[in-house]
Amino acid sequence: MKKKKSLMQSIAAAPHIFWAVLFIVLPLIIVVYYAFTDANGSFSFENIASLTEYAPIFGLSIELSVIATAICLLLGYPLAYIIAKAKPQHQKIFIMLLMLPMWTNLLIRTYSIMAILDDGGFLNSLLGTTFHIVGTKGAVIFGMVYDFLPYMVLPIYTCISKIDKNMWEAASDLGCNTVMTLIKVILPLSMSGIISGVTMVFVPSISTFYISQKLGGGTFELIGDTIERQFVTGALNVGAAISLVMMVLILISLTVMNKFGDDDDGGIIV
Repeated sequence: MKKKKSLMQSIAAAPHIFWAVLFIVLPLIIVVYYAFTDANGSFSFENIASLTEYAPIFGLSIELSVIATAICLLLGYPLAYIIAKAKPQHQKIFIMLLMLPMWTNLLIRTYSIMAILDDGGFLNSLLGTTFHIVGTKGAVIFGMVYDFLPYMVLPIYTCISKIDKNMWEAASDLGCNTVMTLIKVILPLSMSGIISGVTMVFVPSISTFYISQKLGGGTFELIGDTIERQFVTGALNVGAAISLVMMVLILISLTVMNKFGDDDDGGIIV
């Protein structure tokens, strides 16, 4: 019976294993191969060594991603707290409103932001003046926050909503007001959701390229733009080397986040 059960489990797992190998393991192997070979297919460290010239782009990408993640956290935590404290029927409405923009394609959402922030866009028309926003770092950060804010709110909301209500009551009985309860009870218990949200915002922010292309106006490049340009121009080896470094940075950030997170209630597990 155990052997038959094990066979059935293997058969059931086979499609998932095939999918993982085909679309995760194999692409990683291809990236590593191109990163450590030259145009003739010979083994070389030249691509990795040449990445020093892209250090400013890496630095700028990390800087904007950290700023966008911090803003998402500052906006997302209070929002998640408000939703979690609302009545159950109202929570469903708030979550639907939060997720509603996500039903629209990223490209369309980004073009919409361009239409709002452009020199002749809705915002400048409303203010009756001209603020040059598109083509600045602020516009790119705004786009990141707009697109990835739900990824911060949802895991934090999940954590807060799962906190035992007796914790709230016990804090109140011990003399804590709303602010002290939030700081001393809710914040520590929702830390895994915060870590999960930070990871879910930081990773796509640092690797984005479409948002920076459209809202950055081509005035500067992020690392995602550089990778795309390398592949478009046929510099596969350099592009693969940059992609490999990006994957290592993301894995490091996920590992660090995982060290401070729980396995449950919205924590990240790598």
